[in-house]
Amino acid sequence: MREAAFAKQNKDKWLKFESVLRNNISINPDELSALYIEVTDHLSYAQTFYPNSNTHKYLNGLSVLAHQKIYKTKRESRNRIISFYTREFPQFFVQYHKQLLIAFCVFVLFSIVGAYSAATDGNFVRLIMGDAYVNMTLANIQSGDPMAVYKQMGAIDMFLGITINNIRVSLYAFVLGVFLSLGTIYIVMRNAIMLGSFQYFFYDQGLLWESARTIWIHGTIEISVIIVASCAGLVLGNSILFPGTFTRLQSFIRGAKDGLKILMSTIPFFIIAGFLEGFVTRHTEMPDWLAISIIGISLFTICFYYVIFPIQLKRRLTAKQL
Repeated sequence: MREAAFAKQNKDKWLKFESVLRNNISINPDELSALYIEVTDHLSYAQTFYPNSNTHKYLNGLSVLAHQKIYKTKRESRNRIISFYTREFPQFFVQYHKQLLIAFCVFVLFSIVGAYSAATDGNFVRLIMGDAYVNMTLANIQSGDPMAVYKQMGAIDMFLGITINNIRVSLYAFVLGVFLSLGTIYIVMRNAIMLGSFQYFFYDQGLLWESARTIWIHGTIEISVIIVASCAGLVLGNSILFPGTFTRLQSFIRGAKDGLKILMSTIPFFIIAGFLEGFVTRHTEMPDWLAISIIGISLFTICFYYVIFPIQLKRRLTAKQL
């Protein structure tokens, strides 16, 4: 739907809602709540299809005014967090699929670079992973337990350590986006090269399948959400590079807020990834079908939440407005 048609179709509701808010007109609370929900739905639609338009700016201002009027003395709903993850974020994130695709493609590219470099330079893996780690892994291979590294720490200690480290990496990927996205690209490049060389190392030892079925139990979610966090960094960096109709400061503030929303969405997944690495990956004796099932479910969950579900919500919202 064109912006002019969208505004013409809904302007009467917007003006009524604005009049109620600005003039403190008393109306039925249910009607007021229904108007607010409808306006926020319209804001989500405008944010998706007309992100830099006057319509989007007007609805955003109206939504802020409504929130201040309606919720200034109201306790935050206990379901606010659930609502954010199940409705608000997916509707919001669909507009940033392009940045997500860029982050994914950069990660894949440098993973290939890492694998190629390891294949052509015998010392590359040691340069990237460190002599101590490589020597320890070679010793584990000789002892008949290549994945013993996942059994050296206690499950709880590993869970907490890995989760905190992953969140730290995601914060770096986001915050370094302030350097015109170059800092985020560096984090993506570094992690991707490490992954590519790491996987080639096991391939060179004849253990590609053994390593993949073990590492990707937790790595599927872990790597995926690092890419999502990198998407947040690109959103931040692009807000500085491409302010559009906003001033550069306004664009930066908007990009920072949007990037933080994306970053917040990754926290539950990092906790899940940490749990899998701490409590599940260590069981290298598990049958292949179980490992493949965990990897498959993890991959589907990530793809559904960040790609499929947002597109479905966008289509439903579009159909509702037609």
